[in-house]
Amino acid sequence: MHRQKSPIESAVCTGGRIPGLPGTAAYRVWSPSASCLPVMLAVPHAGRRYPRRLLDDMRNAESSCLKLEDRYVDRLARAVAQQTGAALLIAQAPRAMIDLNRAPDDVDWEMFTRTDRPDTVTSGAGRRARTGLGLIPRRLPGLGELWRRPLDGKDLTERVTQIHEPYHTCLGEMMRAHAERWGAALLLDLHSMPSLPARGGHPGAQFVVGDRFGASSAGSLVASAFAHFARTGRGAAHNRPYAGGYVLERHAKPSAGLHAMQIEIDRATYLDAALVETGDGFIDVVDVLCGLVRTLSQAVAELAEAGSSGVWPLAAE
Repeated sequence: MHRQKSPIESAVCTGGRIPGLPGTAAYRVWSPSASCLPVMLAVPHAGRRYPRRLLDDMRNAESSCLKLEDRYVDRLARAVAQQTGAALLIAQAPRAMIDLNRAPDDVDWEMFTRTDRPDTVTSGAGRRARTGLGLIPRRLPGLGELWRRPLDGKDLTERVTQIHEPYHTCLGEMMRAHAERWGAALLLDLHSMPSLPARGGHPGAQFVVGDRFGASSAGSLVASAFAHFARTGRGAAHNRPYAGGYVLERHAKPSAGLHAMQIEIDRATYLDAALVETGDGFIDVVDVLCGLVRTLSQAVAELAEAGSSGVWPLAAE
């Protein structure tokens, strides 16, 4: 007997392409023809399709790639999408090649040959790039410089036009389609993080909800997220140390019904002790995220209904 495919498994499309890997799409989308929920998922940092030239250009390819990846967050997201019916966008291009959570102009031009640096550049690096983690990552703590040679302008142009632009175009279209169908939409941008230190005698949070300090999502949705984590006994933090990046800056517009949160997940909760393969906690984290999607779907639907009538819920007394 053949298992019947869920709607999210059977509706798959791809887009963009990865330079150096002919025929390999930059991203994949799993989505029913009509969205089942007003919440959608995206995973920008778990791509593992590495061109040989990229690996050859890296100083410590194996360890660097592993540290840059949001290791197997795509597997978490696939499981959640299959169980809930939420639409899902996953980048296949690796973060080592281009960081989809950075602005296209957040470039460290010191990584490039002098002839490829724009005449209009007045400083060596953009805001995020100064930390070593700009549009194209340059260095990592404990590993130092990632690349054996300077990049050239063609590398950057290909990665932006073939990966970054198509991915964000697709994400924007998906969010607008959800908002048109439901009256509002919520993006959960999924990431992984190292374990946070204990504070005040309490274990470090296992999840961090980022909403750019209130700029990317209605407060009622954030409150619903924290209520869910509390019910499931999972510690959660708000905006610190991760408030959200370019994805939220570009795509969230709560006044237009487009909401977005960045969700950071402690790698130790779903990976093995070496943080390389999935571990015993994987299924439990999937269950927590499924509950989060369902809880927030209800909250988004209520928010849209209140907004369409011009009446917004009063704050709790």
